[in-house]
Amino acid sequence: MRMEYVIEATDIKKKYKGFELDIASLAIPKGFATALIGENGAGKSTLINLMTGIRLDYQGSIRYFDEKETDVEKVKERIGYTGPGNYFLPHWTVEQTAEVSGLLFETFDGARYRELCKGLGIDESGKKKVSSLSDGNRMKLALAAALARKTECLIMDEPASPLDPLMRDCLCGMIRQYLEEGGGAHSVLFSTHNIADMEHVTDYCVIMEHGTVVEAGFVEDLKEKYVLVKGEAKDAEEAKKHLFSYSGSSYGFEGICLADRLYGLAGMDIYTETPSLSQISVAVMRANSKLKLY
Repeated sequence: MRMEYVIEATDIKKKYKGFELDIASLAIPKGFATALIGENGAGKSTLINLMTGIRLDYQGSIRYFDEKETDVEKVKERIGYTGPGNYFLPHWTVEQTAEVSGLLFETFDGARYRELCKGLGIDESGKKKVSSLSDGNRMKLALAAALARKTECLIMDEPASPLDPLMRDCLCGMIRQYLEEGGGAHSVLFSTHNIADMEHVTDYCVIMEHGTVVEAGFVEDLKEKYVLVKGEAKDAEEAKKHLFSYSGSSYGFEGICLADRLYGLAGMDIYTETPSLSQISVAVMRANSKLKLY
């Protein structure tokens, strides 16, 4: 069965002073939750801004919904977006955000929006101004606006960052519900620099460093590609030569190893485990980071 993609990016280049986004090829699979993972400054928000049409000053092409369409304006009704910036003007009230959203998007459902706001604990009267809301509540407001529309793809830039642990768990539930309601037709792309709280809702992941993609794949496949290795301190120095990432102490060591390089640890007293996506992400980011890490 041929894989379908909700977004395909090719030969993307975008330069800032001291930073360059350079992505040869990237495809976001349809019907899944995709996590865009990377440390601060890796280029996640820049890439999302290009995909959502917030910025158009780039080289390359971005294609939507497995079609030849490259004009984001023509597919904006099919895409929902939330981000960390001022999605709504500060002086608007909660009710005015509903009125404006209704003017901008044909499928916006005001009743559904108010229901979502109530469920998320946002001012039911609608009289509060956006500027008076906390960062977390502003993110909830943007999320409610996106989910109150009939979309096929939900793109979220750092949605979990301003949320408390309980709301992050709620966010994961909302993502899964959105995917299930679509019956394979809905897709989600979200960025994060800390995947731990969102791991259980992630199907596919893209790891970025220095403006480029350094790893991508379905989570199940990555957990077969990489192995968590633990061993005794006496083998640490030799084992380090074969590990993708390493940490050790006088008691022993652990690290991530590529499964096809486990043969290099033959004869050592080690045991292996399936790594978490968080452990894989940190290992890949460490291996590609320009920071001096200890």
